[in-house]
Amino acid sequence: MIRLILLAVTPLAPLLHYVLHVPPIWVFVVGIAGVAILAEWIRAATDELAQHTGPAIGSLLTVSLGSVAELLLALFVLMAGQPDVVHAQITGSILGTSLLGLGLAIVVGGAARDRQQFKRARAGLLSSLLILVVIVLLLPAVFDLTGRHILHAGHTGQRDEQLSLTVSAVLLLLYAANLAYTLITHRDVFSTGEEPGGKPSWSLALCLGVLAAATVGAALESELISGALTQAAQSLHLTPIFLGVIVLALVGTISDLFAAVWFARQNRMGMVMSICIGSAIQVALVVAPLLVILSWLLGKPMTLVFSDPLELFAIAGTAFIVNAIAGDGETTWFEGVLLIGVYAVFGLAFFFA
Repeated sequence: MIRLILLAVTPLAPLLHYVLHVPPIWVFVVGIAGVAILAEWIRAATDELAQHTGPAIGSLLTVSLGSVAELLLALFVLMAGQPDVVHAQITGSILGTSLLGLGLAIVVGGAARDRQQFKRARAGLLSSLLILVVIVLLLPAVFDLTGRHILHAGHTGQRDEQLSLTVSAVLLLLYAANLAYTLITHRDVFSTGEEPGGKPSWSLALCLGVLAAATVGAALESELISGALTQAAQSLHLTPIFLGVIVLALVGTISDLFAAVWFARQNRMGMVMSICIGSAIQVALVVAPLLVILSWLLGKPMTLVFSDPLELFAIAGTAFIVNAIAGDGETTWFEGVLLIGVYAVFGLAFFFA
């Protein structure tokens, strides 16, 4: 019922932009709310669709379609000629789910319990993949730095683009291998016992219809947001990079944050780890490579070179902290507070940068 009521917000951004012609700041704010609402509808439709297909395929659909709204939003910002903001959004998504989302979930779940436990094998694999993310995102930056400032090589931009395309293809293959490993060949080992299942409350046609409509709506809202981003940043006296790291990133991952908190209250920490860390991994191994490939096809190439050292440090620090938290197979509420505190510190750094 609440989702139906909130759905009334989604037509407001097109109305404000095309009919009332209000200042871009209002289009940006209302559009952000619209994308967040539609992202929750995409998540709900995916969950219902997963119950029609069974646990294995359902898990695959959940992880594959969970970032649709985030991908669309980043793609339209990229088409607006702001690749640095897209890099910031990728950074913010990794920080938002791994630090803020996981931290909130641990605090909420651990408030009434001494400690919460989860499978170390699954969490260990996720932590290892997060370390891989750090290495992969550091490599193009080091490659670019070496070419520009050490070797003084020419045509560095073209080389960066070629490296980014080939690395993106490898990342997508690695993610596909990870899905096969955890959902097919070693499903029993890495199962949380909490995969999608049960009797669906939506028909298959309704699931597909809602998924299609919410995706189209999110695309329209994302186009309006990308067009209003620069002027909104000026009106709020904030940098577009800060909006990318904090605002745009949280919009794309807000449904994951709510889901993680809900599962933590049910003491289902295996699902919490899969949602929070898995979402960060999906951003780096799926969303970022897809953006690189799609940008090349659309004639506005984006590379995987993160030129801001603060972004790389934030991603590396996040991977290190999450690896430490997940290593012992249990959490307490204070660990959640620490994660939220680190997220706040990074947010302040990007605000003052």
